[in-house]
Amino acid sequence: MQKGTKISTYSLEDLLGPLNEIEEKYAPKKLFVSGKLPIPLPSPRTAIIGSRKASPEGLEAASYIAKTLVKRGVIIVSGLAEGIDTSAHETAIEEGGLTIAVLGTPLDRDYPQKNSLLQEIIMSHHLAISQFPTGYPIQRKNFVIRNRLMALISDASIIVEAGDASGSLHQGWEALRLGRPLFIWKSIIENSSVFWPKKMLQYGAMILTDPEEVLNVLPSHGRILKVAP
Repeated sequence: MQKGTKISTYSLEDLLGPLNEIEEKYAPKKLFVSGKLPIPLPSPRTAIIGSRKASPEGLEAASYIAKTLVKRGVIIVSGLAEGIDTSAHETAIEEGGLTIAVLGTPLDRDYPQKNSLLQEIIMSHHLAISQFPTGYPIQRKNFVIRNRLMALISDASIIVEAGDASGSLHQGWEALRLGRPLFIWKSIIENSSVFWPKKMLQYGAMILTDPEEVLNVLPSHGRILKVAP
């Protein structure tokens, strides 16, 4: 984390506005936030998530989806992990859009270490959010908890690439539980080696063949800010 970076504390209601009953049930008590996006958060916001060990095709798809949505004023949300998350964040920034990183660690920790510069950029010019206070230990279960928060913050979620044991599936199920739109990128559906897509489709997930299809389920554009130089 960049020295002198300001961390503010908010509730989920501060970020999203009035919560419904299900959102209140799953809302963390405190959120730690750093960055330049206004509070409450502008919309629309879409999470692009997937495997840490992504294939070249998966990384290309994540970049393509992010680029398409950014051009339509959508804020890209992801988890700052390696692979799909990194591709989504970096593309949003390169295309002059906005991105939100939802961390599974406190904001004062860089994880993974190779994304320390990316995290610094996001905390300085975009927005980073964590429900874990400074000094909180890094644990595997925290990333599962993070996925629920990411589903809460996003108006819709897109799984670009994921195996049957991927952590991204936690967010997929959380999105469906919250009644948020969940999309599965077309290439996963064509992959006969994974079995989870069929289950999620039965519970309301949708196949995504064109990124612009997401726009049909997103709320109208709120206040969108340009990235500060």
